[in-house]
Amino acid sequence: MASSSSRLACCLLVAAVLAVAMAATTCMAQNSREDFVNPHNAARAEVGVGPVRWDDAVAAYAQSYAEQRRGDCQLRHSDTGGKYGENLFGGGGGDWTAGDAVALWVKEKQWYDHGSNSCSAPEGSSCGHYTQVVWRDSTAIGCGRVRCDNGGAFITCNYSPPGNYVGRPPY
Repeated sequence: MASSSSRLACCLLVAAVLAVAMAATTCMAQNSREDFVNPHNAARAEVGVGPVRWDDAVAAYAQSYAEQRRGDCQLRHSDTGGKYGENLFGGGGGDWTAGDAVALWVKEKQWYDHGSNSCSAPEGSSCGHYTQVVWRDSTAIGCGRVRCDNGGAFITCNYSPPGNYVGRPPY
């Protein structure tokens, strides 16, 4: 017959395993297709642009590139050969989510002036991530995410067809 302390230790172990499993599930749930698509479409709706849809081929490209960045987590754009537009996000701590990435890109809206199709972002910032999110002609997205070897996160979204053509407004 097991002692009280053995049963208690067993219960604590089960509770710890369940907590880890729930945290992993929560983390994965915060990086689903919808967690990428929904905030994109919310930003697009604000400016009267139609929604994007998830595209498995674009997502496969994005995830493959994210896997290539796992070792160094550097924010370097892939060479899409003009096939896709691309937004990148990365940071220390691997708990960054899809929503965090898209929120940061959409936050650039504050510096974009649609009337003049210009950006007044402070040095080191841009509007290009935002304009790609709301680019009218981009109708499909696919995104990838990895936890890097250094513990950080690397998130990429690719857009088809690509946007951000010089001199053309996004919407």
